[in-house]
Amino acid sequence: MGPELLGFAAAGICAYAADLALFIWLRGPVGLDPLTAKALSFVAGCTVAYAGNALGTYRGERARVSRLRQHGIFFAVNIAGALVQLLCIAVSHYGLGLTSQRADTVSGAGIGMALATVLRFWGTRTLVFRAAGREASWTG
Repeated sequence: MGPELLGFAAAGICAYAADLALFIWLRGPVGLDPLTAKALSFVAGCTVAYAGNALGTYRGERARVSRLRQHGIFFAVNIAGALVQLLCIAVSHYGLGLTSQRADTVSGAGIGMALATVLRFWGTRTLVFRAAGREASWTG
């Protein structure tokens, strides 16, 4: 699982860099509104992460479904991860009353990102790139 985790992390770092760079460019020189810019950069980041995992981390896995369907499932797993991050912010900010910028950052980018990464790793290895001999499970 070590090389798999490292490959997943490397693909995620590249995806994060692409997402951030595109968001900054779309908000700055292009002048798009923040929601449109984030939506477009999120799609681009998901695509980079999928390509990194499909061509790198899980390149030896034979696809059980078409690459297009696989990308769609990957995108859905990433949306679920994003929702986990938003839920962490909502619970902290509105439920617990921790309304400072620092609290929002810790809950969303810290706790939320950690939980979302676990979900994305599990979803990527079990739902997207599941090997023919490996059943969908938490232990792999």
